[in-house]
Amino acid sequence: MNTRLIYGIAKSLLLARWRQTLVAAVGVAFSIAMFITLLGFMNGLNDLLDGLILNRTPHVRLYNEIKPSENQPVNAAAEYQDSYNFISSVKSGISRQEIYNSGPILQAVKDDARVLGATPKLTAQVFFNEGTIEITGVINGVDVEEESRLFNFRDYVTAGNAIDAKNVANSIILGKGLADILVADIGDVVQVTTIQGERIPLKVVGYFQSGIQEIDKVQSYASISTTQKLLGKPANYITDIQVKLHELDMAPAVAKEYEQLFDIDAEDIQTANAQFETGSSVRSIISYAVGIVLLIVAGFGIFNILNMMIYEKMDSIAILKATGFSGNDVNRIFLLIALSIGFFGGLVGLLFGFVFSIIIDNIPFDTAALPTIKTYPINYNPMFYFIGASFSLITTYFAGFFPARKASKVDPVEIIRGK
Repeated sequence: MNTRLIYGIAKSLLLARWRQTLVAAVGVAFSIAMFITLLGFMNGLNDLLDGLILNRTPHVRLYNEIKPSENQPVNAAAEYQDSYNFISSVKSGISRQEIYNSGPILQAVKDDARVLGATPKLTAQVFFNEGTIEITGVINGVDVEEESRLFNFRDYVTAGNAIDAKNVANSIILGKGLADILVADIGDVVQVTTIQGERIPLKVVGYFQSGIQEIDKVQSYASISTTQKLLGKPANYITDIQVKLHELDMAPAVAKEYEQLFDIDAEDIQTANAQFETGSSVRSIISYAVGIVLLIVAGFGIFNILNMMIYEKMDSIAILKATGFSGNDVNRIFLLIALSIGFFGGLVGLLFGFVFSIIIDNIPFDTAALPTIKTYPINYNPMFYFIGASFSLITTYFAGFFPARKASKVDPVEIIRGK
């Protein structure tokens, strides 16, 4: 049968009941728009929440874990080699936090083609003196420039200039929560007592705010040289090497490789932040589930409308078949009607979904807990639009398949005889 004729008949049937057609198309458009908006917002929220931790977490962390030696002296004794040795209250012995031979290890890591960058880090447990009260805290000694390049450190410094921690001697960037407790303004000097009992003044050059209040009440940042001076350690003393890779998914394999190569403990980002990945996965599954349910509901609406159209157009279907149209031709006509509704409804839905996403993306969202966030987060991943368009066509196809098959099996003799 002539394809142009089939298109013309399908167009006539669509326009003959244009209100029903419009309702079906609006249902598809609404479902697609909500699908795009919901996924964009939920995934934008996932990116925001994960970014609070993952942006500040190295893909691979090299360090020395404080733990008891696996080979105890009793295991080396010849008379006990064939026995089960039970040792209680095992101590960590001579293990140390310092990374031995850190310079060559750092250079070897930087030379790895899989590595985007690597930076040393030094952690110091201290007490901040507020009058007669001592407040427990942690000073992270970092290479400010590399920390900013690899882990967006500069974005979390909400007051002052991050580079001042390197340029100003004996300076510190306080966590915002800790600064509020100490009532310390930029330019003030805070007194810090090390675990060795030495008291050292540090000048406040900025505030750091991660978005997690409990962390901001404890952690502060200084240059590596300042932190080494606090601990009374030499210039090659570091406790961590933070590694950022080109591909995040390679972190577990790279961590295992470095652990064996350098005889050092290594932790990958997936292990360190498993709970955040689980939360993101669950939220994404919920978003997709709700969006797909919306599309299925719209499909049932199209199914009902096409069923009603078939019952109302029985005479037209009988005439078509009596004048030479085959069952396959009738099937194509009603499938074309369903897919037309899905295509145009889906196209409008994609447009409105994008518009709604832009509107949400421009709604102000100001909170002291998240200083770097100014508007509600939206993810504009093109995959969401591809999935939405695909599902609109798939859903409407199956919504029209069964009514179209029913229409193709109509016996024109029975319809005409009934009249």
